[in-house]
Amino acid sequence: MESRRRRSVLTLSASAALLVAAPLLSACGNDAHPGAAALVEGNRITMGQLQSRVGAVRDAQRGAPQGEQMIKQTGQLTRATLDGMIRERIVEKAARDSDVKVSRREVQQLRSQLEQQAGGHKQLENTLLRQQAVAPDEIDDRIRMQLRVEKIAKAADIDPRSPEGNQRLNAELAKASKAMKIDVNPRYGKWDTGRSTLAGAKTPWLRDLTGAAADRQQQGV
Repeated sequence: MESRRRRSVLTLSASAALLVAAPLLSACGNDAHPGAAALVEGNRITMGQLQSRVGAVRDAQRGAPQGEQMIKQTGQLTRATLDGMIRERIVEKAARDSDVKVSRREVQQLRSQLEQQAGGHKQLENTLLRQQAVAPDEIDDRIRMQLRVEKIAKAADIDPRSPEGNQRLNAELAKASKAMKIDVNPRYGKWDTGRSTLAGAKTPWLRDLTGAAADRQQQGV
């Protein structure tokens, strides 16, 4: 079941900033939105949902080799996790707008390929936990997001490997985000309307899920 998907998608590491014009609304931690970490299109990301995802990562880190080091390196995990949860919703809407669909079969095919490249399912889990703070149970969701972004780019005839392509991809995703009225609880920072990130995070839309690029960077290759 090994996928023939282009290898370049797995090694994209160029940082992309999504340009957004949506205004920052009033804090969602007030009486109008109790218990919300953020509002996206009027739908709540609850503090419970956020804490549950953060807790899953921390539990996995504690049980992993060099887990203490992982925890120290992810001191901003809550903010980074909320940023990722919001971006997932942006991509989901952009996929709907582009009539893009990703099947469970496609997710499993790409996961099988990634596991083979990583040296096994456990190695893939450890790589994503160490380099991207992804808990094992969240891997399929991360792969699904990756595939959606790839298909959104393809539907718009965009090559995201080039600077021009990255700019076009940003603009394409901005179409979905402009009307989403993203409103973040101020305890987690402010939503950057210029970069569409939380607390100044710079996360590429397409990421190296094998971790090979990050390993090469750490080794100075």
